[in-house]
Amino acid sequence: MELLTDPNVWIAFATLTVLELVLGIDNVVFISILSGKLPPEQRAKARYIGLGLAFVMRVILLFSLSWVIGLVAPLFTFWGQSISGKDLVLLLGGLFLIAKSTHEIHNSLEGEEGTAVKKAYSGFAGVIIQIVLLDLVFSLDSVITAVGMISDQYGPNGIWIMIAAVLISIGAMMAFAGPIGNFVHKHPTVKMLALSFLLLSALCL
Repeated sequence: MELLTDPNVWIAFATLTVLELVLGIDNVVFISILSGKLPPEQRAKARYIGLGLAFVMRVILLFSLSWVIGLVAPLFTFWGQSISGKDLVLLLGGLFLIAKSTHEIHNSLEGEEGTAVKKAYSGFAGVIIQIVLLDLVFSLDSVITAVGMISDQYGPNGIWIMIAAVLISIGAMMAFAGPIGNFVHKHPTVKMLALSFLLLSALCL
C-alpha cells in the first residue's frame, strides 16, 4: 500500500511506461512487417502472440535480476574496450536485425514483391521463431534500462513497478499494432522508411 500512496512511485511508473513504449516502437514495427508475410487471417494472431511473448520474456528477465545485472559485468577486453554479456547479445541481435531488414528491403525492391510476382506467404512457425528472437533482443535492452532506472531507488518492490509498466506498454502496443501494421503494408514508402529506421536501430544496438 505504501507504493500506491507514494507520488514518486506514480511518477516513476508513468516515466517508465512511456520509456517502454518508446523502446517498443521498433519491436512493434518489425513484428508488423514479419506478420505481413503471413496470410491475412493469421496476421493478427501472430502480432498478439509476438507481443504476448515479449511481455513473458520481460517478466522472466525481471524475476532474474541478478542474472540480468550480471550481464553488464565485463567478460573480456577487445582493443581496449570491455565487452559484457549484454554487448554480445545486442551485437548478435543487431546483426540479425540488419540481415532481416536488408532482406526485406531487397524483397520489396528486387525480390518477389518488387517484381510483382505472385506473393508467396511464409510459414506461421517460421515467422513466430523470428519474432521470438527479436523479442529476446529488445526485451533484454528494455529490462536493463528499467532495472537501471527503478531497482536502485525502490529495491525489491521496484519489480512490481516495472512489471506494471511493461504490462501497460505491451497492452498499448497490442491495441495499436494492428492499425500500424495495416498502414505500413498499404504504403510501400512508409514500409521502406520503417525498415530504414530498423536498420538504424540495429546499428545503435
